[in-house]
Amino acid sequence: QLQFVESGGGLVQPGGSLRLSCGSSGFTLEHYDIGWFRQAPGKEREGVSCIRSGDSKTYYVDSVKGRFTISRDDAKNTVYLQMNSLKPEDTAVYYCAAVSFTLWASEVGVGSKLDFGSWGQGTRVTVSS
Repeated sequence: QLQFVESGGGLVQPGGSLRLSCGSSGFTLEHYDIGWFRQAPGKEREGVSCIRSGDSKTYYVDSVKGRFTISRDDAKNTVYLQMNSLKPEDTAVYYCAAVSFTLWASEVGVGSKLDFGSWGQGTRVTVSS
């Protein structure tokens, strides 16, 4: 089964930091643009950031620009999301998936995913004092 595997979530105070990791089962991430998504309680899943394969060009939605940094280490088959200056509104379950960087960067398809691989279980991030 082709599946994404997320980890690194937890409970953090406002202003704190966390680093999320995205791995895979059954395939390698190297040849795919990878996006991070989140789903807050009672809300739809939304795109947060993505990174292109090959040149690691990045895209962020406005709400996380300047606070989150996406990166990838293909040797470790891992895509990271470094989250700093966390706010209560960042509380959500975070997921990763294969995406089209072109669609996200053009802002036509932010939050869309490729029909490849299954959603993982996600990793829960709770920002609270």
